Amino acid sequence: MASPALEAIRDEIVRFAHVSQDRHEYARAAADVMRRTVPFDALTAVWFDPATALPVDTWIDNSLTGSEGSRLAEIELQGAGLNNFWQLAASGKRAASLSQATGGSLVRSRRHRELLRSHGVGDELRAVSVGDSGMWGGIVMYRERGAPNFTRRDVNLLASLTGGCPEMQRVWLEQDLSVDASHRDRGLLLLDDENGIAMADAAATAWLDELRWRMRRLPLVITAVADRAREVASGRSDIAATARVRATSGRWVVVRGSVLRNGTHARTAVTLEPASAPELAELIAEAYGLTARERRVTELVAQGLTSAAIAAQLYLSTYTVNDHLKAIFEKLDVSSRGELVARLFVDHHQVGAHQTREHAGAEPGL
Repeated sequence: MASPALEAIRDEIVRFAHVSQDRHEYARAAADVMRRTVPFDALTAVWFDPATALPVDTWIDNSLTGSEGSRLAEIELQGAGLNNFWQLAASGKRAASLSQATGGSLVRSRRHRELLRSHGVGDELRAVSVGDSGMWGGIVMYRERGAPNFTRRDVNLLASLTGGCPEMQRVWLEQDLSVDASHRDRGLLLLDDENGIAMADAAATAWLDELRWRMRRLPLVITAVADRAREVASGRSDIAATARVRATSGRWVVVRGSVLRNGTHARTAVTLEPASAPELAELIAEAYGLTARERRVTELVAQGLTSAAIAAQLYLSTYTVNDHLKAIFEKLDVSSRGELVARLFVDHHQVGAHQTREHAGAEPGL
């Protein structure tokens, strides 16, 4: 059980999620809180789409690294070295320090050697937030060269603090579902092999502005999706070149990539469009803490099945199905099947409450 002091710190971090429309603004506020508990000299935060493990956004506290801070994120996302995000997520650990992983000999890490040369960093402490659907995000704290290494206490504290991520995601998703996304068309980008823009329509340019486009640097989610699309086209990956990311406007965007060929010439096409409620259903379900069984029940409810039909399909009793529904209703703060389907699967901008109840079927409540 977490100490009262730690619970208070976690509550303060989660509270920022309720008031911060911008995830970078939130990261800055959360970093200030965490620095009081686990001192550090620089920090990198990375957000992922859990379904495809693609990085979609980064934020850097560059108090140590100065103008070269962007290199921190690039090095972190190369995917190599001890304690990288993907290894840490697969290991079941929530946090780890480099000094522990190397037995105190930091130079055993190639990533550390590069960071030491370019930024003068010492030990690093990283944590990931992982749910049933995959990895949501990760953070890395750095201390400058010559500073004390992170302790086991620091590792445990950071592991505990990252436990608030699902609630933060829920808050942001709830905010997004109240945003009117009906006035934004699908955008199309054509990229060359170096991720330079070969062609872009007006809608794509507008989307780029919402994703913090810097004229010389495309948003991370665009380059990550484009690189994955090339890996799929070459047979080096079978994971979809798709990612969902929250834009500065508050709306969620779906980014998809594919490779177009004309003889020996190839271009990578990237589309951007508003995420519908069904495309966010998996994220919402996890953010609200639904178990795998509860998610399956909600899917069958959305298909219009009665409790008896769900019980037959899942080889459960009707009483057990109704118990699952009660738990689901409580977690999502809904009181009927129609409200449940609306919360998870129905596009709120296009379907009214009356249509939602009809879609869910006539069986009220449980």
